[in-house]
Amino acid sequence: MSLAPSVAIPRSRFNALPVLIGLFCLLWSYAFVAGKIGVTDCPPLILLTARFSLAGILILGISALRREAWDLTWRDAAVFAVLGVANNALYLGLGYTGLKTVSAGLGGLIVSANPIFTAMLAALLLGESLTWRKVSGLALGILGVALIVWHRMSVGSDHPEGILFTLASLASIVAGTILFKLLAPKGSLWIGNGIQNIAGGLALMPFAFTFSSVGDIVPSARLAGAFAFLVLGGSILAYLLWFHLLKVCGATAASAYHFLMPPLGMLFAYLVLGEHVELRDLAGIVPVALGIYLVTRPAPSAPPAR
Repeated sequence: MSLAPSVAIPRSRFNALPVLIGLFCLLWSYAFVAGKIGVTDCPPLILLTARFSLAGILILGISALRREAWDLTWRDAAVFAVLGVANNALYLGLGYTGLKTVSAGLGGLIVSANPIFTAMLAALLLGESLTWRKVSGLALGILGVALIVWHRMSVGSDHPEGILFTLASLASIVAGTILFKLLAPKGSLWIGNGIQNIAGGLALMPFAFTFSSVGDIVPSARLAGAFAFLVLGGSILAYLLWFHLLKVCGATAASAYHFLMPPLGMLFAYLVLGEHVELRDLAGIVPVALGIYLVTRPAPSAPPAR
C-alpha cells in the first residue's frame, strides 16, 4: 500500500510532459501567424514596442507580487539587457518587418532553422564538437530553406526584400544564442526574460515612432486578439514552458522539439490565413525538420568500459 503514492506521482508527471511539449510547440508555431495578423493592422515596430513593454512589465510585476528574490548581479542584468536587444528587438524587429511582404509559413520556416546555424557557429566559436550529424543537418537545413525560398520567389508569393529581412532576423537570433552561451548570465531566467522584454521595447521605441505613426494602426478585433496572444502566449506562457522543458528534459532534448515548428507553422498559416501550400513547399519542410533533428539529437552515450 505504501508504494501506491510513489508510483502514481511519476505517472502523472510522465503523462503531463507530452502535453506541455505539445502546448509549447503550438504556441511557438502559432506566434508567426499571430505576428502576420498583427502587422497587417499595425506597424511592426509599434506592435513589438507595445508587446515587449507590456510583457516585461507583467513578468517583473508578477515576480514582485510573488516576492521572488532578485538573484541577478548588475553584470547579469546588463547581459540580459544586451540579449534583449539581440533576441527581441533585432530578431523580431527584422522578422516582423519581413512579415509585411513574406508569408507567415516561410517566415516561420526560415527562423525555425536557427538551431542548425547555432550549432555550426558554436562549433566554430565555442569549440563545441562538430560531428557528421551536425554537418549533415546544416546541409539539409540550407537545402530545405533554399528550395522553399526559390519556389516562393519564382511564383511571386514572397518578396525578396521581405526574405532578406527574415534572413537577417535569423542571423540575429543565432547571434543572440551564441552571446548567451558566451556571456552565460546567471540567476533567474524568468526575471531575465522580463529584463530582455523591457530592453527590447526601449531599444525599438525611438525607431518605432520615427519610422511609423500611431495613426497607421487599424483598430480591429483580430489585432486585439493577435496582440493578446503575442504578449500572454508568446512572450510569457511559451517562455515559461520553455524554461520548464529545459529543466526537465535538458537543453539538447528540448531544442529537438524545434523540428516540429516548420510543418506546424505552415499548417497554421494554411488553416488560419489561407496561405497556399504546394508539394514543393513540403519537399523543403522535410529536409529542414530532419536537419534540426540531426543537429539537436543527443549524441549516443559511450559503452561502459569492460
